[in-house]
Amino acid sequence: MDGNTDSAQSDWGPFGRPLFDDPQARRLSRVGVVDIGSNSVRLVVFDGAARSPAYFYNEKIMCGLGAGMPETGRLNPEGKARALSALLRFQTLARGMNLPPLTAVATAAMRDAEDGPAFRAEIENATGLKIWVIDGEEEARLSAQGVLLGWPGADGVVCDIGGSSMELAEVTGGQVGKRMSSQLGPLRFKDLEGGKKAREKHLRRIIGGLAEHISGTGKRFFLVGGSWRAIARVDMERRGYPLHVLHEYRMDLAATRDTLAFLETADLEALRSACGISSARMSLVPYAAEVLSELLDTFEPSEIAISSYGIREGLLYEQMPQGLRDRDPLIEACRFAEAKDARLPGFGKKLYRFVLPLFPGASDARLRIVRAACLLHDVSWRAHPDYRAETCFDNATRANLGGLDHGERIYLGLALLHRYRNKREGTRFEDFLDLLPLEDQQEAEMLGKAMRFGSMLWMSDAASEGATLDWDPEAGLLRLHLTAEAAPLYGEVAEARFNALARAIGADKTEVETED
Repeated sequence: MDGNTDSAQSDWGPFGRPLFDDPQARRLSRVGVVDIGSNSVRLVVFDGAARSPAYFYNEKIMCGLGAGMPETGRLNPEGKARALSALLRFQTLARGMNLPPLTAVATAAMRDAEDGPAFRAEIENATGLKIWVIDGEEEARLSAQGVLLGWPGADGVVCDIGGSSMELAEVTGGQVGKRMSSQLGPLRFKDLEGGKKAREKHLRRIIGGLAEHISGTGKRFFLVGGSWRAIARVDMERRGYPLHVLHEYRMDLAATRDTLAFLETADLEALRSACGISSARMSLVPYAAEVLSELLDTFEPSEIAISSYGIREGLLYEQMPQGLRDRDPLIEACRFAEAKDARLPGFGKKLYRFVLPLFPGASDARLRIVRAACLLHDVSWRAHPDYRAETCFDNATRANLGGLDHGERIYLGLALLHRYRNKREGTRFEDFLDLLPLEDQQEAEMLGKAMRFGSMLWMSDAASEGATLDWDPEAGLLRLHLTAEAAPLYGEVAEARFNALARAIGADKTEVETED
């Protein structure tokens, strides 16, 4: 990386200090990252569970630093003024939050502009920020590491599009492989002489060259960048997709091509308003769509996954010790939530052991979601009882969690809804249920009712290991075993919840055994 730093700073990259002193640490002290891109300037303040950091603060200003660069070779004067104003604001905010020094990274516009070095010096003099101007391959690597923060063990190609560049990076088994940078940001080529036909020829030549070096045919593509997210939001609007969470949103080739065709004839202003996309972003979307169309034709990816994680998250991943990288981001975030908000932190682990016999032969992927649900089962207890179930569903489906696709979000939300409510009919989330197979809906209901029942039997330390479940699917028998210490906990309400669980699981008969 580029930067004027002393040796101590160089040891730790742009942060200038270790973020994870303890290799076993789960928490991250609050830290601010500034991303100075060709189109936008953004401040993100991370806080909380280090493996799955929470977003304490997030602000973006569309500055357009790279607008007009292809013609002038220089940064956009209006964009420079807006960027400097934004950075002065961010520094003031950081002081108000008592943050350590902000880490600022600049990408294509700053590294390629004739006046980039002079503007960097101007920023540093005016704000006191140290700016790290990274090259294209480093940008690709950090973006790929951001994807790995949310998808441990990811396999495919990360494609990060900005205003002035587009980067590709191979990821396999949690490692970043080959990476390349190109000048395919919309600001670079949108005004290419010759119009659309010239742009198509330009894109075909450059993307064809990238394909000679990047092995991505038939693999999953992870898309990073605001223009890609805007296209995904349009895809949601076109399909009437109810869950407007862009992270880990999936699109197949046919649906993506349909959306690209839809964009060619749509009323962009009406679409922008319906999707909540800024005017500055929407002006670039048609050109980003042309890039994506050529990527699809060249690589024919198996699937497209949208990532909200990129360079900023990649900077955190850079400093994580391997032991922390190897942890599950979803489980780490749920542990953090339980420790912060649950009435009895640590109880989720006991609850998981209690419900586990109800999932014989379940896959590791499913047990992972069951475990997450148990950790989160009580974090919304402060919500009003009339709305607690809906709050749980909202939190699970819309939370900024990594390592969780949309189907898993719905499953998790539904399980937590049934933790507090017997029926899901009549809620405002019924449209979401179409995203989940009926069998999974029924299983999520069973899990929720198991947590609802189990939470009544584990409230006493004396009975912390005093109740166990046994489920025999062949015999249709659900059995509850209680120690003498736990027996008094099995009152009328507990019995009613046990019977509700039996109905949800499809048990033909139940037994309750109590030790003498």
